[in-house]
Amino acid sequence: MMTSMHQAGGLHQGNPILRVGKSLAEAQAAMVMLHGRGASARDILALSEELHNDKFAYLAPQATNFGWYPHSFLAPIEDNEPWLSSALNLVAEVLNQVSEAGVPVERAILLGFSQGACLASEYVARNPRWYGGLIAFSGGLIGPEIKMREYPGTLEGTPVFLGCSDVDPHIPKERVQETVEVLRAMGAEVTAKLYAGMGHTVNRDEIEHAREIMNKLVGG
Repeated sequence: MMTSMHQAGGLHQGNPILRVGKSLAEAQAAMVMLHGRGASARDILALSEELHNDKFAYLAPQATNFGWYPHSFLAPIEDNEPWLSSALNLVAEVLNQVSEAGVPVERAILLGFSQGACLASEYVARNPRWYGGLIAFSGGLIGPEIKMREYPGTLEGTPVFLGCSDVDPHIPKERVQETVEVLRAMGAEVTAKLYAGMGHTVNRDEIEHAREIMNKLVGG
């Protein structure tokens, strides 16, 4: 059954957070799912059926106007403010809800597609700690250029999967590779794959990599 929660304050706060799967009280782990530009929480939440792990609670917040920030993720950071900061704060709020309900962040996975994958990657890099995992489908760190010194701290072995087309019209493969380098330098266990000629989509192999991270987390 799909339900919703609400939060207050900010550009994205107060929007619905859709939820399927186990309740947080019953779940062994949680996944926070971040949709792409022009899509919805309901769209990304549908991936839970493909991921098919009944030990998880799945939560998907909805972005205002169907976008987490207004411009390309490669634009200057200030051009995407205050939307980006609001989006990052919302991710933190959802993770706090998960933790307060009894699922520690060490058992929470952030998953995103496209703009949502960029947001998930940026959140994890800006808030380094041990997470249950990061799964970024067609995304990378945000900003016109990546500076390693801007991401201090350690991810303590957090498992990460990044998958993207090598000719994605929105996500340059070079940014995916730079993101891999940063996350590995921060101590994440990163697997990355560039798929030849793939469109801006999610393929079966990417789903299987995501399922592997999930199954390891809950002993599947």
